[in-house]
Amino acid sequence: MTAIPGIDLTAEPSGTGCADCEAAGGWWLHLRRCTQCGNIGCCDSSPAQHASAHAAASGHPIVRSYEPGEEWFWNYRTETYVEDGPELSPPLSRPDDQSVPGPADRVPADWQQRLN
Repeated sequence: MTAIPGIDLTAEPSGTGCADCEAAGGWWLHLRRCTQCGNIGCCDSSPAQHASAHAAASGHPIVRSYEPGEEWFWNYRTETYVEDGPELSPPLSRPDDQSVPGPADRVPADWQQRLN
């Protein structure tokens, strides 16, 4: 198999939720998975935008949606979507029973007004 810059097929997800939100007690709308190291971050609509912050700080340019049923990739450097990318190591999404937004016990009542 040919290596794809920015994608490590063996990198496992860092968890089931945004690693930085979990550490800070925050919440997220949707999740993204770094294809180079497996870091799970929250999307740019989430208050903290950890996925794009991780890409900027680490230089890891590509994420894959970590939402059930979504298989698209986003390249922060080129600002382009890729619908069909390589198969990453499982799991490929957050658990189906995990709330959106999540985690349920930390989502504020006015969460819609807090989105970017």
